[in-house]
Amino acid sequence: MTTPLTLTPGRRPDGTALLTAVGEIDMSNIGSLTRALDDTSGPVVLDLTAVEYLDSAGLNVLFAHADRLELVAPPVLASVLTISGLTELVTVHHVGPDGPPA
Repeated sequence: MTTPLTLTPGRRPDGTALLTAVGEIDMSNIGSLTRALDDTSGPVVLDLTAVEYLDSAGLNVLFAHADRLELVAPPVLASVLTISGLTELVTVHHVGPDGPPA
């Protein structure tokens, strides 16, 4: 069974590609995340504010795109992003429960 994950493409005011994820990212749905990132050219901001869970399969996808990725992440993902070492490769904006910074 596939875990629910919604991915919505968009653009930030500065024109940078934005991909907003809602749900959980795990082995059952990383294909969707991989396709969405592969289909987005150039630098991309991945908004994980509404992601409640991220497993190692999801981390592998993020590492594969680390050279062009910027993350917006909720506190619940802070430890997994730090322990994995991803925070040393990409810019991560940690946000509170009110959502991403303006």
